[in-house]
Amino acid sequence: MSRPLVVTDCDEVLLHMVRHFRDWLSEAHAIEFALSGDPFRQAFRPRAGGEPLSEADKWRYLTQFFDSEMPRQTAIEGAAAALNELAREADVVVLTNLEDRYQLSRMRQLREHGIEARVFTNQGPKGHALKRIVDEYAPSRAVFIDDIANHHASAAEIAPGVSRLHFCGEPGVAPHIPCAHRAGHAHARLDTWGEALPWLLETLHGEP
Repeated sequence: MSRPLVVTDCDEVLLHMVRHFRDWLSEAHAIEFALSGDPFRQAFRPRAGGEPLSEADKWRYLTQFFDSEMPRQTAIEGAAAALNELAREADVVVLTNLEDRYQLSRMRQLREHGIEARVFTNQGPKGHALKRIVDEYAPSRAVFIDDIANHHASAAEIAPGVSRLHFCGEPGVAPHIPCAHRAGHAHARLDTWGEALPWLLETLHGEP
């Protein structure tokens, strides 16, 4: 009999990213943004004044961050323990929106935080990638965890049989991002692993 499957995002679900990206931008490039909203919808602004960064500049700095600063990232509280608990009776994989060249470094990074998981990379909406993973594993049940509402909308359209948990473990961001549960694209919205783990166990192993 096939096992259940957990497909989880990484940044702001397993590891803090945006707080460390903010600190690095300030320290290395004298660029500031407040961690009190949806971080990539607000203006990044040079500390000395001047025009906000362009979208192209934001993505350029993000690439630089992942090239050199991944060791800064710290674990979301409870993430490793929760995934290890889930892995006792389910397959657990990570679906991260990074370029393919980061796959091995992301896997090593997670291992350093006590998380052993196969890593899939992706660019753009995650629905098709999620469906490919589910087709490969053919699980008895599957759940998808992500902090971005658009990915839940994509998953709901392309892999509707997968249960979906909207989870954002960064308190500075969580209250400000669009909510996939409120939009009808996720089955639940929970932002701590203490709340999420019981929901996940029930979803994967409870009554249909």
